[in-house]
Amino acid sequence: MTDTTTARPKSFAALGHPGFRAFVFLSAAAMLADNVEHVITYYAAYQKFHSPTLGGIAVIAHWAPYLLLSIPVGALADRMDPRRLIQAGMAVFIAVSIAWAVLIQTGVLQIWHAELLLVLHGIAGVLWLPASQLLLYDIVGPENLASAVRLNATVRYLGLLVGPALGSSLLLYAGAAPGLYVNAAIYLPFVLWLWKAPYGPAVRAVAQVRAALGGLADILATLTAVRSNAALVSMMVLSGGAAFLVGNAYQAQMPQFAQDLGHAQAGVTYMALLGADAFGALLAGLALESSGWLRTRPRTAVILAMLWCCALAAFASSTSYVLAVACLFVAGFLELSFNSMAQALVQLNAPNDIRGRVIGVYSMASMGSRTFSGVSVGLVGGLIGVHRSLALSALLLLAVLAVVLRTLARSPRPAPAT
Repeated sequence: MTDTTTARPKSFAALGHPGFRAFVFLSAAAMLADNVEHVITYYAAYQKFHSPTLGGIAVIAHWAPYLLLSIPVGALADRMDPRRLIQAGMAVFIAVSIAWAVLIQTGVLQIWHAELLLVLHGIAGVLWLPASQLLLYDIVGPENLASAVRLNATVRYLGLLVGPALGSSLLLYAGAAPGLYVNAAIYLPFVLWLWKAPYGPAVRAVAQVRAALGGLADILATLTAVRSNAALVSMMVLSGGAAFLVGNAYQAQMPQFAQDLGHAQAGVTYMALLGADAFGALLAGLALESSGWLRTRPRTAVILAMLWCCALAAFASSTSYVLAVACLFVAGFLELSFNSMAQALVQLNAPNDIRGRVIGVYSMASMGSRTFSGVSVGLVGGLIGVHRSLALSALLLLAVLAVVLRTLARSPRPAPAT
């Protein structure tokens, strides 16, 4: 395969596609709604139950569908129109937001309700994200794919940045239940645009024949194909290891971190900590897209992930609010950088006839494995404290990535692009 990762990219190249501009704007709105829901529901659940262990259970319940369903959904995306899968995901998101609102409004919310809704929320994400990656490829093609992946990741973090602000405003001025009703409506424009968007298998310029899902044998065959490609293997280990040991489990524990750092102003501190992480990621997306100074290479992605581990360990160990905010800002910058790079490398190296399945494997590794971070950070945090559990998880991941980096250093480098 020709290596397309060494050519200097054109800044904001993907925005030259009108379809991508619409897609990325509406994806940002959906991600905004996703994060508004998380902010309101995590805060409401913490205020009612005051349980770090519940935060760990929330992470497990939310990400388990990615672990179990990513490969089958990726194979399904090879067979059917990805637009319809995304619409199905949006419909589930809407239903979950409304269900949260009703349970909170009526005062009958129980732990099992929260767990069930988090599972459904995770299923919605599984339907959305692998199909979105396939649709990105259809919209911009391989030449501008790295730009599209980076910009799409950037607007996702824009949603994470604006989501806490909007979520906290809705929580403060409207209340949890009314805020969630408003949130449900934010998903609707994406559903409507996808109905007639000129992309997907029926309108591709070049016909692509993709095999149907034949069961476990086909899933194992996909894993074998992934194992034969050095770039794919390293990115799977990077993303899977990061998700398994750390993931975003510390975000579910952010109310606890905020209380420890913010004292009487824990609510304000909570929003500021989430905002620092997201703002760092947003700045990373804009800086990398405009400058092109970081090439899309496996070793670069691994080094960035190792620095991310250091930033999170420093955050977990900090007793200073200012230092904690600074560490989260750096962590957000590094997380977007290595995650967008890893996703672009997977897309560029995936065989076309099984692209959906390869993306399903990657989604299982990068998102499904976050199920276990609910144990390493959340449940263990209930025993030894979330500060210690996050620091230990980050340092363990750092050791794993050091091995990956050494292995890559011994691997032959791909030939330059021609």
